[in-house]
Amino acid sequence: MPAHVAVITDSTACLPDHLAAQWGVAVVQVQLQVGKAMDDEHRVGRQDLIEAMKGGTPVATAPPDTGAFFWAFQEAASSGASSVVSIHLSGRMSATVQAAREAAGQVRIPVHVLDSQTTGMSLGFAAISAARAAGAGAQARRVIDAAEQRFRTSTEFIYVDTLEYLRRGGRIGGAQAWIGTKFAIKPVLTVRGGEVAPLARVPGARRAISKMTDLAVAAAGTRPVDIAVTRFGSDERFAELSADLVKRIPNVHESHLVEASAIIGAHVGPGALGITVSPVGG
Repeated sequence: MPAHVAVITDSTACLPDHLAAQWGVAVVQVQLQVGKAMDDEHRVGRQDLIEAMKGGTPVATAPPDTGAFFWAFQEAASSGASSVVSIHLSGRMSATVQAAREAAGQVRIPVHVLDSQTTGMSLGFAAISAARAAGAGAQARRVIDAAEQRFRTSTEFIYVDTLEYLRRGGRIGGAQAWIGTKFAIKPVLTVRGGEVAPLARVPGARRAISKMTDLAVAAAGTRPVDIAVTRFGSDERFAELSADLVKRIPNVHESHLVEASAIIGAHVGPGALGITVSPVGG
């Protein structure tokens, strides 16, 4: 039987297919333009995108069409849902949440659209928490509370090889001041107030990733947390980083290795790594 409250998110949540299916989360695709071709991001191969970016092909992103949200909401209604909780990436990064709100008034059941003020698995974990609550029979208000608790307490830590891709995409936020930093200095970033913000500048990639790991361990503390390690592009440090976190964080509830969505990859660039620390429960 379908959940009483349907949960919908967008593809920047980076939810692996098996998790979205397990919890019944519907995912609306954000759009990606590579050169002159525009398509839903899941139809764009990551390696093809990386090669295009490295080759200087123009890459741009766009929110889902309002119609994509309408049909997702309509499908939820047709499947018996009494309401929808639709959770999306920061409105300061994308017009996705606006497109969802425009579609919300066009369906016959209530649709509650939430701006998570974040992206990546901070958004993904929020969608999962909302879906768990919905699956347990919670009403819309409780489902919303579950999502909000998660995305307000989750933290993103992001390593990028260069700030250039964020600059090109206009998503650089407070890290703008670091443009022009010497090549050997690598940035560690976060998402704060709905946009990318600087955390640290560290000499060398290895030291920057180590610093990012230390920050994630400190953020986790001794609380029960879910963690996710995200990559864009092939990276031998991926599994090693996850194992290190599990070893160092004393109370890991779930850990996931995740491929960054093509949309996020288009902004952070090849070689980026991310860590999400998401406290479990109240």
